[in-house]
Amino acid sequence: MSTTVSANGARPATSGPKVGRAKAGGTRGEAPIKRGRHPDRIIFPIINTTLLGLLSIIMVYPLLNTLAISFNDGLDAVKGGIGIWPRIFSLKNYDVVFHMYTIYQAFFMSVLKTVVIVFTNILFTSMLAYALSRREFLWRKPITLIFVLTMYFDAGLIPNYLLIRDLGMVNTFQAYWVPNIISAFNLIVIRTYMKSIPESLTESAKIDGAGEFRIWWNIIMPLCKSTLAVIALFVAVGSWNGWLDTLLYNSGKQWLSTLQYELQKLLASAMSAGTNSGGMAGASAIAGQGGQVTTPIALRSAITIVAAVPILLVYPFLQKYFVSGLMIGGVKE
Repeated sequence: MSTTVSANGARPATSGPKVGRAKAGGTRGEAPIKRGRHPDRIIFPIINTTLLGLLSIIMVYPLLNTLAISFNDGLDAVKGGIGIWPRIFSLKNYDVVFHMYTIYQAFFMSVLKTVVIVFTNILFTSMLAYALSRREFLWRKPITLIFVLTMYFDAGLIPNYLLIRDLGMVNTFQAYWVPNIISAFNLIVIRTYMKSIPESLTESAKIDGAGEFRIWWNIIMPLCKSTLAVIALFVAVGSWNGWLDTLLYNSGKQWLSTLQYELQKLLASAMSAGTNSGGMAGASAIAGQGGQVTTPIALRSAITIVAAVPILLVYPFLQKYFVSGLMIGGVKE
């Protein structure tokens, strides 16, 4: 490489190989990066979509099959082979269910029971969770330990019944909601979420003169909306599907009977009638209270659909909170 100096002393441009300019997206002197889809970005979505599709089919098919059998003729349903579409469309199974004179009163009692249990459980569990999430509460660890122990040790069915009897709650509405005021699992979940809320919010509220109850109601509860919605859904499903508490505590009062208990009695009587009639012929001709003829398998499907529809109607309203509520504890603070 050689250089020359001009008469005025200025150094001219250096002759020799030119240094390549940096390409867009790369550094100086490096080769341009070729952008393209990595094989993992193609293979993973395909495998993920396939597995989730198969899982969806496995989960949805039993529901569609039950729905098809419920709308199929009861005598024809005994033959089997029904897929996701009824072979002989019929409403006889639902006629038997809805001709029960107690089903409408039982439906109202189930709705009332579910609403009261959800409201009281969310109210008292969130209050206790707020207290246990505060660092200044000295007894928070022993009390939390006591509630955790109840998740692993249960007295059993007979001691629980004796407790309800001694409290004078047999054949009363209190037997439904009083034992469900506090849930240990829900308490741990809500408390964990409340502990992740910055303490600066509560400290600022205390400086402004807010008390503990006002902080819990106006600050903490709105921030826990997604968590409480998921807990409310779990509690509602458990309360709506429960019929054992009616059998144990309130079977002596007809006005306290719930929808699930009435449908369970109807199914038990249909199964007993089919068994006592003997063989397939007896099981294929059971007359319901409405004078319609059905079979145990068709009646069971209709009862399942009737009991599941209310929860299926409620779920879409809580779906937007479901994902965020399940992510509790997913991010480490």
